[in-house]
Amino acid sequence: MFKNIKEIQEYIKKENIKFIDFKLIDLRGRLRHLTIPASRLTKEVMKDGIGFDASNYGYAKVEKSDMVFYPDLSTAHIEQFAELPTISIFGDVHVIDEKNVPFDQYPRNVIKAAVDYMKENKIADEMIVGPEYEFTVMDKVSYSTSPKNVSFNVYSEETSSEEPDGDGYHNNKKGGYHIDQPIDKAFNYRNEVCFLMDEYDIQAKYHHHEVGGSGQLEIEVEMGDVIKSADDTIMIKYIIKNVANEYHMSATFMPKPLYDEAGNGMHVHMLLKKNGKSIFYEKGKYSNLSTTCMYFMGGILKHIKSLCAICNPTTNSYKRLVPGFEAPTTIGYATANRSSVIRIPSYAKMENTRFELRNPDATCNPYYAYSAILMAGIDGIKNKIDPKDYNWGPFDCNLFDLSAKEKAKLDFLPKNLDEAIDALKKDHQYLLEGNVFSKDLLERWINIIKKDSDEINKIPHPAEYERYFDL
Repeated sequence: MFKNIKEIQEYIKKENIKFIDFKLIDLRGRLRHLTIPASRLTKEVMKDGIGFDASNYGYAKVEKSDMVFYPDLSTAHIEQFAELPTISIFGDVHVIDEKNVPFDQYPRNVIKAAVDYMKENKIADEMIVGPEYEFTVMDKVSYSTSPKNVSFNVYSEETSSEEPDGDGYHNNKKGGYHIDQPIDKAFNYRNEVCFLMDEYDIQAKYHHHEVGGSGQLEIEVEMGDVIKSADDTIMIKYIIKNVANEYHMSATFMPKPLYDEAGNGMHVHMLLKKNGKSIFYEKGKYSNLSTTCMYFMGGILKHIKSLCAICNPTTNSYKRLVPGFEAPTTIGYATANRSSVIRIPSYAKMENTRFELRNPDATCNPYYAYSAILMAGIDGIKNKIDPKDYNWGPFDCNLFDLSAKEKAKLDFLPKNLDEAIDALKKDHQYLLEGNVFSKDLLERWINIIKKDSDEINKIPHPAEYERYFDL
């Protein structure tokens, strides 16, 4: 929005802006913020940054937890959820020492390092991505993990047909795909989300109700630069949750919030450009995908199990990655096939020719996820990993319908978070190339998600009462 401090100071004065809200990212990808009076945004702040204590952000310990935040004025936008005129700004984080170097665990620094590594190896100039955001809105949510009560309870007007004061317009289980009003009760909500996204310079491609009957929705955005797209992913989640709150609803990106309903993924469309042209398109090849693109897919497929620990970092993620709900389980690629982990959209033509990675979900830290995907793809290009050499496709059939004998020839995604963690422990060298990911960061990441898995595995499940109470 702004090129320099003079431009933003003039805007602050003209529009009577009262506060500057700095947006920061913690290890897990949660948005945090730090706010200063607008009058304090000076040349000195741009030069020296804003100091803060990062000890509660989840990162691996460094010698000093004091960090400095440097605003990136190009990311500035009017904050839509503040009562007083406020500008929100993303930025970068450095370690406070005599060298003042970028903090190598900070998510924005990691993705910038990944893009620099791509450029230094003369593979491409740009990575272009377009995520699809699936999420669920609920009218009422409660949950408990106390010793005497492990439960959650969800209420959705869309499916509560037995309510005495209901309106009679209710969705069926798995019957929500593109359903219209009056059953689609979140139509105006999605319109407002997309309107506010535009205020943050995020262009929606379209939105609609998804398959899940109880308020499962999707918003797809136009493809763009990977660094901006990572910022946008954080802001889209922020907008979706805050607008839901204004509608007296709650929005969640949990991959599987409801049993026996479709789960929420974050499919990522991607392509690489060099000198302004796609290097993924080559007419006459399979689905018009270039050899370079095939190698890029090969790298992702080779490392997909370890990628899951970054792109699907919760125990709940693997409740989505099961057959029967259009979620991928098989390691492979195909055209217009939603049962393989890589899908090539048949409608994408010429310079828009691309592929879609279907396993990620929005509980990931998008900066780490997009960086890891890029690093896996680069490894595939550098080592000329052709998917056909590993029986990874093309699978132009419904993989869920194969016989047991045919399925035995396939390889599959991890079945749970522990399997993904084990894969990342064994397979992570490709992430360390070019010092994009640090060993400290990967060790901290593994420890954090492993702690989640260990703790959740200890909690009794309501289904265990149903099955075992009377044994």
